[in-house]
Amino acid sequence: MKTTQIVPFFQTLQAANPHPETELEYSSDFELLAAVLLSAQATDVGVNKATRKLFPVANTPQAILDLGLEGLESYIKTIGLYRSKAKHLMEACQILVERFGGQVPQTREELESLPGVGRKTANVVLNVAFGQPTMAVDTHIFRVSNRTGLAPGKNPLEVEKQLLKRVPAEFAVDSHHWLILLGRYVCQARTPKCWECLVTPYCDFKPKTPMPAAKKRSS
Repeated sequence: MKTTQIVPFFQTLQAANPHPETELEYSSDFELLAAVLLSAQATDVGVNKATRKLFPVANTPQAILDLGLEGLESYIKTIGLYRSKAKHLMEACQILVERFGGQVPQTREELESLPGVGRKTANVVLNVAFGQPTMAVDTHIFRVSNRTGLAPGKNPLEVEKQLLKRVPAEFAVDSHHWLILLGRYVCQARTPKCWECLVTPYCDFKPKTPMPAAKKRSS
């Protein structure tokens, strides 16, 4: 993707979705942190299904601690790796209570000091909860960044650094959401839906996927 194409690329995504949001359901900084921690190698749909039952009962660090490990596990057992995630969340809640007064910290270093919180999770919280222009490179953003030529890289950190360099400041806060949604619903791994992609004119992906015959007949 040429540098001159980056602004129209994001302008197109912005016009289609002016106020993008995460698909994880939350109503506080802590709920967001907990949901993101639980979302590793899981779908947002699956996490939301679990937290709809968990958060009405326990949505603060102290309330999670009061549940106890087995109590927490009973609410999130439908999520993959739930045992290790429950352990990490309990340990993180203990630290939040003891070191941060039950509040979610607003720096990367402090967030990454919490068990189960790596760079990607910290970036999501910093971006979504606190409006910082971070790039949480998940599998969708990694694929879209490489396929379109927006920010090629061999690993998530390389892609993150490229995005921070190439994404204009005016789009920096929302670009994380636009790229995830583009990858999740349009620029999919096996068969990208190029025929319905709004940003195809700016994309480096050469073998553009044609519209399936069945869709042509029904349209």
